[in-house]
Amino acid sequence: MSKSHFIRMEDVEPYHPANHHGTSNYRLISPETVGAKHLEVLIGVIEKNHGALPHAHPGIEQVCYLLEGTAVAEVGGERREMVPGDCCFFPADIPHVFTATSETPVKLMVIYSPPYGEDPAKVIR
Repeated sequence: MSKSHFIRMEDVEPYHPANHHGTSNYRLISPETVGAKHLEVLIGVIEKNHGALPHAHPGIEQVCYLLEGTAVAEVGGERREMVPGDCCFFPADIPHVFTATSETPVKLMVIYSPPYGEDPAKVIR
């Protein structure tokens, strides 16, 4: 059975990622959903004052593109307040933090390469 190349957010079940609080992720592009082999794309929805605790991903690069709301991202000694349209890059193995700051939930697109798949072995705390 072949997988479709098209997917909608409402077609996938949300999950609550480890080492995050007040966060629901929707895995859109992944090996399981469309057969992607080298990247993973998800939509994250984060409640105010919640998000990712300090952590890193061994061998996995991550990009966050803010779609709605405001947030603060920290990586490699840099801290930046983000607004819709802002993007940040978390290099592999580098600790990072992402916190929602707006009154309304933050919505962001997250890209991992290679796919993360919420594997606990792929997190450094």
